[in-house]
Amino acid sequence: MDSTRIDPAHIDAALDRTASGGRVEVDDAEALLHARGAQLEQLLGLASALRDAGLAASGRAGVITYSRKVFIPLTTLCRDRCHYCIFVDTPGQLLKLHKPVYMTPEQVLSVARQGAALGCKEALLTLGDRPEERWPAARQWLDDHGYASTLDYVAAMARLVTAETGLLAHANPGVMSYDELVAMRPVAPSMGMMLETSSRRLFEEPGQVHYGSPDKDPAVRLRVIEDAGRARVPFTTGILVGIGETVRDRAESLVAIRAAHERHASAGLGHVQEVIVQNFRAKDHTAMRGAADAETLEYVAAVAVARLVMGPDMRIQVPPNLSDVTELDLLVRAGADDWGGVSPLTADHVNPERPWPHLDDLAARTADLGFELRERLTAQPPYVVDAEEWIDAGLRPAVLRLAGVDGLAARRFTESTRNSTDDPSTSSGAGSHPNSNANRSPSLSRRRTHDGQVEDPSTSLGVVNARPVGQLIERAAASPASLDDDEWVRLLEATGDDLDLLTATADDVRRYTIGEAVTLVVNRNLTSSGFRSTPSTEDDTDPQTFTLYDVAAIAVDAADLGATELCVQGRLPASEDPSAYLEIVRTAKRAVPSLHLHAYRPQDVWDLADRGGYGLEAALSAMKDAGVDTVPGTGVKILSERVRALVAPGDLEIDRWIEGITAAHRAGFHSTSVLFYGHVETARERIAHLRELIRIQRASTSSATGGGSATGGGFTEFVPIPLPGPQGGIPLVPGRADVDEHRAVVAVSRLMLSGSIPHIQIPWTRLGLPTAGVLLQSGGDDLGGVLLDGRVKPAAGIEQGLELPVADAAALAARMFRPFRLRTTDYQVAT
Repeated sequence: MDSTRIDPAHIDAALDRTASGGRVEVDDAEALLHARGAQLEQLLGLASALRDAGLAASGRAGVITYSRKVFIPLTTLCRDRCHYCIFVDTPGQLLKLHKPVYMTPEQVLSVARQGAALGCKEALLTLGDRPEERWPAARQWLDDHGYASTLDYVAAMARLVTAETGLLAHANPGVMSYDELVAMRPVAPSMGMMLETSSRRLFEEPGQVHYGSPDKDPAVRLRVIEDAGRARVPFTTGILVGIGETVRDRAESLVAIRAAHERHASAGLGHVQEVIVQNFRAKDHTAMRGAADAETLEYVAAVAVARLVMGPDMRIQVPPNLSDVTELDLLVRAGADDWGGVSPLTADHVNPERPWPHLDDLAARTADLGFELRERLTAQPPYVVDAEEWIDAGLRPAVLRLAGVDGLAARRFTESTRNSTDDPSTSSGAGSHPNSNANRSPSLSRRRTHDGQVEDPSTSLGVVNARPVGQLIERAAASPASLDDDEWVRLLEATGDDLDLLTATADDVRRYTIGEAVTLVVNRNLTSSGFRSTPSTEDDTDPQTFTLYDVAAIAVDAADLGATELCVQGRLPASEDPSAYLEIVRTAKRAVPSLHLHAYRPQDVWDLADRGGYGLEAALSAMKDAGVDTVPGTGVKILSERVRALVAPGDLEIDRWIEGITAAHRAGFHSTSVLFYGHVETARERIAHLRELIRIQRASTSSATGGGSATGGGFTEFVPIPLPGPQGGIPLVPGRADVDEHRAVVAVSRLMLSGSIPHIQIPWTRLGLPTAGVLLQSGGDDLGGVLLDGRVKPAAGIEQGLELPVADAAALAARMFRPFRLRTTDYQVAT
């Protein structure tokens, strides 16, 4: 960071010149970047006023935009060596991860089709710079598959995605020449490459972040921005704040972007369609892992200065997942008006530790800030409106089909897809997208052979299409809604090579949607069935019972041991007043306000509602007021009355469980979901259970959207749990090994729930860590909780004695060469 001091009088003078309409050049930009306190407040006022004037002039007053996208990481190989990047792999790492050198067309279309079913309009194609120039494995793959270069493959995949799904490609392949930009223009309505910084020191000085990375030469990157203007490409660029650049570097970078934009303006419209101001976030396993994140006010000042340098007509974009939700207000006050691409399906593979906000939550937060959230396309509205100038003739029909007269995404598409969000199994899959062709094969991309001829790769797809079950698995990955119950049952009963292919495909879906991380929450259980308002005797030492005094001690102890969550569930004894459900939560929250309370299953809530005289809705409201944050979706084995009557007649009736969990979601609570399998249920009943969870999820998210809830509820994860004991361990396929039974369940769950319930949690307490590791390679991504015993009343929590040390979980992930991350209950980054 830059420690240069600026005379406050210079900042005041720069503010005065800017307020008077003066053009912000480098010296003033540098001064303004140092504004703090009252001067920063004045800077924010100028920036937001300029933004508002620009939006009003464009006919979009009070609108903040975003693009609904899928993130497709075509390859994680790169010839650069940036010190802060966790996106890239080496060929050796790919081999250990069983990860392809490049995503195949089938894998690309699997993600794109699911995204189309969720209403996405953009496919962000991201990759490392020219990997074939560093890695022989990349060159060999391209040669084997008939592509002249990585960019040639990017173009082929962009063309394929639009032809097959209707998604519009935003190409982000790094440095391109003028000729390459021209060649890419017919397949991508917009392209991008971050300038990051114009600092030559960071590129030329050994030890700096861009040293040894030929594509990070500022002169080369500025040339690309210029060439994009010559090629008439709507182009995205921006700066990265906090990577070791000086404040003056930031000022010079912003002014350089403006200069290139203005040099290629026609009728007042230049080619730089948006400027991203991105804050640095340190990542483990990088050279900058110990560096401090960009300081908040320093970042906010950079956003405001970007607005003032670029003017009212530029879209200033800030990624919403890289800032805490409480900081979004500052970023909007600084003049930001675009959140960029946000995905309902895929992770941010460049920043995998920072999940995207749920789109309903982002809309609600944007509304709280006084703005309407509107969906745009990959190209910003002016470039869509002036499509004849900016969009290749061959792409115009695909772009204009999705656009309204204002150049934003047409409301007829954005509104119709909101109600199907997170539920591909109830839509018509890719065919529901307004520009898709559901009847075409997912393998129709054409490619060049070594002799220059063009072939249809559907004739040489290898193992996936070699057997009928392979075709079924491919369909399950690309369009889960297209499979009927018989087909899902067939996959659930797979064995041998078919099962291996099923689990490998499910793991690919996990990799290219949720990402590579294995996650774990540090928590403790407290079984509310053990609550006693008073001890039964004066010297009561029953280790499984507890009082409110114990609750406070347990909460403090758990937090002291590093827990971020206290999980409370279990029906109170009939002798206890049901108001104790609320008192337990209030007591824990008073003791440790920061502790996340994950509390009360549907049957517990019904007990509070019925015996407490609340009714269901009021009981949930009282829980929220008391401090409950999320609820467990447990207390049901499988959503079948036939099975419940046979194996768990004491469980809550199925319709009451559904009513209870749906009401909890409607009240804004997120929850888990489960399936207990391996007893008397049939394969069809397992599939019916998953379908019902998807239906509940759709109803929950639709209700939250339509009802204007500040935060809509829904399932965050699915936990397939094998039933132990005499009734458990019954395989669907006679003689199939237990581990194969578990692999099939996890893989089918991943495929069927993809795009609906994001996380598949592996119940290590039932399976043990070795089997859990196998299932993490069959589509699973989460290990649940540590289940701390604690030092206060350890036996008062269910599953006591089964604590999972964080080091053991991290070691398991390391053996699979996957990153490990501690999470919060709602899958944010644990701090």
